[in-house]
Parts: sequence; structure tokens; C-alpha cells
Amino acid sequence: MTAAVLAIAEHRRGDLRDVSYELVTAGRELADAIGGELHVAVISGATEEFAEALDREGVDAIHAVENGEEFDHGVYARAVETLHGELDPTALLVPNSVNGLDYAPAVAERLDLPLVTDAIDFAYDDGLTVTREMYGSKVETTVEVTGDRFAVTVRGGEWPAAGGTGDARVETTTVDAEAGDSGVRVRGYEEIAAGDVDITEADVLVSVGRGIGEEENLELIRDLADALGATVSASRPIVDNGWLPKNRQVGQSGAVVTPDVYVAIGISGAVQHVAGMKGAETIVAINTDPNAPIFDVADYGIVGDLFEVVPALIEGFE
Repeated sequence: MTAAVLAIAEHRRGDLRDVSYELVTAGRELADAIGGELHVAVISGATEEFAEALDREGVDAIHAVENGEEFDHGVYARAVETLHGELDPTALLVPNSVNGLDYAPAVAERLDLPLVTDAIDFAYDDGLTVTREMYGSKVETTVEVTGDRFAVTVRGGEWPAAGGTGDARVETTTVDAEAGDSGVRVRGYEEIAAGDVDITEADVLVSVGRGIGEEENLELIRDLADALGATVSASRPIVDNGWLPKNRQVGQSGAVVTPDVYVAIGISGAVQHVAGMKGAETIVAINTDPNAPIFDVADYGIVGDLFEVVPALIEGFE
């Protein structure tokens, strides 16, 4: 049988999640390394619509499993087991999400697969090496996986979303499983007050840290955001001070964001914050400290007083 990578897409309430497209990129890289095909599975929901959206460059086949509408542990576990048995893939890739971490361990145990969670990178050369982070993202570690079959959960925001248009073959199927068979059933969704915006959807973010000094200085940041057509976000100290709501926080204990442009103002660049924004396409940092860690990940850096730099930027963009 041809070597293969099987990646499991994720959707919620009618929409594919960003990590699904990132899995295509990660899966294609791994499939190229092992010399095999990339198969993407989408389980439940509007499978025809999802399959069309997932037909990106690099996908060889899409498997649409038409069981139910939303996530169900039993259906997902059974569907993945069935597809794995049919394809015998070298690698099984699953989002490192609430749903992914629900069924991936069960599937790995039943199929006797080694499972590595929360991968931020991996390499394959006669065996898999996975890069992970530990101790609050302060340390990177590598894990060597033995065996010729394995499962990995992939952290969102670490790979770019796949683009282009593909020509994948689409196979539709059902599995012998019903929602609730496992004894657990999704009964609905309860909205948690998330605030006024979703920073994960923003194309441009202007993010502020403790360097702003006082809460009243946020008005200057909002003026810059208005000039750029951006959304305001923040590092943890700003949220801890109560100056901005929790839904504006970027970082390990906040949101992982991947905007086109991320402007970090008065942010030192602690690893917990960087973990949430390093996937941005372009990072601009403004800080008075030329040795601030934020400059290590920035594409463009301005060493200067934000109270001088930001007004100049506003004038330039208005």
C-alpha cells in the first residue's frame, strides 16, 4: 500500500476551523518527507461543502464521513479507526484542540500507535522527530518516535494555512456509529461572554504591553489602530490590570493569533506572549530596549519611545 498521511479536519457550528487548513500544510510536508500521499478526512456536518473548501494544493484525497452534524467522541473515534484501517497511513495528524485531544488518545490506544501531543514542528528521516515546548514555552524539546506508524496532535498557528486550488479525489462514506453510542452526547453550545471582538479573526492587530505605562495612554494605541484599520489587543499585564478585557489577550494564556500584520508596542516579548503571535505573517516591534526579546521574532523593529513613534505613525497613515 502507498505510504500516506491522514489528517483529520475540524469544524464547529458549521465552519471549518483554521487549524484544518494548517493541517493540510503540515500534512503535505510530512507526506513529501515519507514519499506518500496526503489524505484529509472531514467527519460529520456539511461534508460536501467542507470537502470543497479543503481541496487545497497538495491534497491527494478527501474522505467525507457523513455521520451526524457536530462532534461526537464515538463517531469520530470510529471514523478515524475505520479510515486508518483502510489506508494504513504512516502518520495520523489531529488538531491539538479540545476535540482532538478527546478522541486522539482513544484512537492511538486502540490502534497501538505512539502518540505525541502539541507538536510545533516535526521532521522525518527514517523516523519521526517532533518538536514540542515545555515549562510555559520556555524550553523546546525534541521527541524521537520509534515505530513505523504514529499519531501526532498539531498545535494551531504553527503552520501557515494551505492555499491554492487542488484536484483531490473525494470519497464519501459512513461508519457504523451513532452519536451517543459512547455514552456521551453533545447537547448544544453555550456562548461564553467573549467581549466585543474576536482577535483571532483580525487581519491587523495593534498589541500593547506594560510599556504603555498608564491606562489613559491606551487612547493613543486606539488612534493608531483606527489609522491602520486594525484591532487592539494586548499582553497579559494589560489584562491583569483590568485595562482591557480578557478577550483581547494574546499569548499562551490568551488567544493564538495569526494576522497579516502584528504591531507589538511596549511588549518585551516574554515566551508566553510570543507563543500566541509568532505565527503572524509580519511582525513589527516598537520598544525602547534594543535587547528586548520581541526583536528576536520581529520582521521590523523600531527602537524608540512609543510616545514619539506612535504619533508619527498615526500621522503617516492618516
